Amino acid sequence: MTFASVLPQVASELALFSAVGFLLFAVNDLAVDFIYIVRRLWRSATIYRRYPRAFGRTLAEAGGEQRFIAIFVPAWDESTVIGAMLRATVDRLDYGNYRIFVGHYRNDVATAAAISSVDDPRIEPVLVDEDGPTTKADCLNHLYDALLAFELCSDRPAGAIVLHDAEDLVHPLELAVFNRLIDRAGVIQLPVQPLPDPRSRWISGHYCDEFAEAHAKEMVVREAVGASIPLAGVGCAIAREPLARLAAVHEGHPFAGISLTEDYEMGLRIGELGLKTIFVRIPAVPGSRGIVASRGHFPATFGEAVRQKARWLGGIALTGWDRMGWSGGPGERWMRLRDRRGPIAALLLLCGYLAAFLWSQLWLAEALGATVQVRLGPTLETLLWINLWLLLWRIAMRALFTASAYGWGEGIRSVPRLVVGNFIAIFAAGRALTIYLSRMPPAWDKTRHVFPKELSA
Repeated sequence: MTFASVLPQVASELALFSAVGFLLFAVNDLAVDFIYIVRRLWRSATIYRRYPRAFGRTLAEAGGEQRFIAIFVPAWDESTVIGAMLRATVDRLDYGNYRIFVGHYRNDVATAAAISSVDDPRIEPVLVDEDGPTTKADCLNHLYDALLAFELCSDRPAGAIVLHDAEDLVHPLELAVFNRLIDRAGVIQLPVQPLPDPRSRWISGHYCDEFAEAHAKEMVVREAVGASIPLAGVGCAIAREPLARLAAVHEGHPFAGISLTEDYEMGLRIGELGLKTIFVRIPAVPGSRGIVASRGHFPATFGEAVRQKARWLGGIALTGWDRMGWSGGPGERWMRLRDRRGPIAALLLLCGYLAAFLWSQLWLAEALGATVQVRLGPTLETLLWINLWLLLWRIAMRALFTASAYGWGEGIRSVPRLVVGNFIAIFAAGRALTIYLSRMPPAWDKTRHVFPKELSA
């Protein structure tokens, strides 16, 4: 058996493996598309004909009691953004009764100074009296302790706890929406809309594509099939009572201190308490396409994107599987399966790209007169044609959702950005698996952040 005869066989096996996997994933995705389209048509034909659409502004102007809302902002090495974020938040929020609890570490003097530079009585710096970084969840637990002390001293119990990161651009109507809806659910998640970065159209831009589709379709379908809504860690509100219940059974620590994705787990854990978790996508004002959402810049370099995606993938698909297991009804289990398919998806992508490279080299060799047999079997050829049509559908869906959020310019860019996202996913899976197998203790593996320049002054 010669190298020339083995290579086509290797290419065929890799192509067959990836083609079967892609077909199974594509059918799974088609089911999500079908549920989303049917649900949207049904709501347009029934609910929206019988009831007027809600808007963030109308909720804010509806009157009623403004509950006290605590905003948690954990911070480690965020001196370049935290001051601008806090100033923008207190200037923009259209809500009166809130307090921002900002966690910082004793060995992070620059962040502490940036927090202190914002002179506002609604900002509560919270010192984590140990060297950082620990984990983001550990910092959040310190903020929870500070909230307990504040509630005791001020006799102002919080109606909800809102989570944000140090680089977030908080929507002015966010707290008003949470205030009106928090009685209906244990947690509420608003959409996350990454801000386009002209300096990083391809790396940072691929986050725009992914969140445009996930937070306009995927989260809606999760709610429709009865699955818990996982929190994104920003633009989300947790009702006070379920957070206290989680703290009571976890030694006073409601956030999973050893988790890499404590926000994701929080939504699932509250769902397991039997409480409702909801995703709220609501227009801000009548006549505008803008929605009430959390916005911010995402990583702009390949390395930082890989680090962030590795943290998400490792926390959800690897350690998250260990920690959360499988529970709930069919819809919940289905969505957990989708959440945890990242490592296998990366393997399929790697095999698919490797097979494509090998086939290209074989065809080139044949064209140059080499004696190699380059033929696709009937099964593989059929699978490739089916997958091609399914891929075109997936590309169209991605472009449509991206265009609806950012315009057709970004919608068109989303097509080549699929390849960029695929390579980030492959490298992130490798990093996540390495960290998981090494059993390294969890740490705050954060990325460098920037705040919108037009609001930094």
